[in-house]
Amino acid sequence: MGQDRKLDVEQMTELLEEHDFKKLKEELETIHPVDIVDAMEELDKKQRTLIFRLLAKEEAAEVFTDMDSDMREDLINALTDSELEEVMEEMYVDDTVDVLEEMPANVVDRLLMATDEDTRKKINALLQYPEDSAGSIMNIEYISLRREMTVADAILKIRQVGINKETIYTCYVTEKKKLIGMVDVKDLLTAGESRKIEEIMDDNVLFARTLDDQEYVANMINKYGLVAIPIIDHEDCLVGIVTVDDAMLVLQDETTEDISIMAGVSPNEDSYFGTSVFQHAKNRSLWLMLLMLSATVTGEILGYYENAMAVMPVLITFIPMLMGTGGNCGSQSSTLVIRGLAVGEIEFKDIFRVIFKEIRIALIVGLLLSVVNGIRIYIMYDQNIMLALALGITMIAVVTMAKCIGCILPLLAKKLGLDPAIMAAPLITTILDTCTILVYFNIVTAFFHI
Repeated sequence: MGQDRKLDVEQMTELLEEHDFKKLKEELETIHPVDIVDAMEELDKKQRTLIFRLLAKEEAAEVFTDMDSDMREDLINALTDSELEEVMEEMYVDDTVDVLEEMPANVVDRLLMATDEDTRKKINALLQYPEDSAGSIMNIEYISLRREMTVADAILKIRQVGINKETIYTCYVTEKKKLIGMVDVKDLLTAGESRKIEEIMDDNVLFARTLDDQEYVANMINKYGLVAIPIIDHEDCLVGIVTVDDAMLVLQDETTEDISIMAGVSPNEDSYFGTSVFQHAKNRSLWLMLLMLSATVTGEILGYYENAMAVMPVLITFIPMLMGTGGNCGSQSSTLVIRGLAVGEIEFKDIFRVIFKEIRIALIVGLLLSVVNGIRIYIMYDQNIMLALALGITMIAVVTMAKCIGCILPLLAKKLGLDPAIMAAPLITTILDTCTILVYFNIVTAFFHI
């Protein structure tokens, strides 16, 4: 299959209009399923159905899996029961479960009717696991070996059943369904055929449990560079595996969710264009309303220092600069800490190390900013050294405070079981605006005895 080929939508449309289905079918065989899906997005429902019917069964199943939920639902409604059954037969069970979770009830019923009884039982078993758990994303199609088997027996089994399994690169050794070891295909191919599996298997196996959070499992796969990780139940029995492709999807979804929360938007599984204007507005309004109301505290504090501003009106001109600098510094720290928490680089026990590091960074950054700003104020405001000094001290204090708050809040959120991403730019900035005003006016009133 050519990886470089890109499907020419215009050529495809032309072949459809000319009813040259033979040539179109030959063209489709050279295109990657993901590129076929991209091309189908530009076609109407009737053209998509025609294209899909020209695909080979295995390729059709891959294309069906890669589609978004709306395109998939349109296709399901257009296909006959027998065509749908062929597609479902070629799909892995975990992919089928992912499809079912996105479909309306009436479509789910039709899809389940298109699967055989054994597959239905497997699907129902996976659907019973909590959402976002390892059990809900695992694949139950794996290769299981016994310790007393010879290498020759194992290779024969792989040849017989491997075509229907998610991966054959890693095989799992079980005894009374309990996981006792694993063996790579590379080890099987390089070992003597008469050797026993127990002689070459690795009994130090990394595993996860069915109720573990899917993000935790995905991070394990990423951390240890695994192709797949076995999943065991509460009785330590092997019930499935989570493969690296599933882990990539989980991390992508989690990253999308974190970015949404960090931007002050309620997470949404649909695409940008697939979400209605009303839904976009609904997702954004709650955060904006909360931030707007919390910002009134800053206004009340400014009102409290109204007399000081009346005596020295010039003080007002520095408020946006200080608030902006504080918010930016806090956002920098919170973003780096959130990222560290997400990849497992930082844990709550590191809180004092993180604070100490951020304070040292803040002192360097704050000193640099205060010197540059002090020179600017000295030149622009009639060589007012006291004003420059007051703003310089305020700048150092604000930067230090912002860095500390920016690193502490995500760590506290993680400790409390909340998503650290909620302590990102919008919320951090709002909190720091209030704190900056308090620090600023306490320093300048002390300096100028206002």
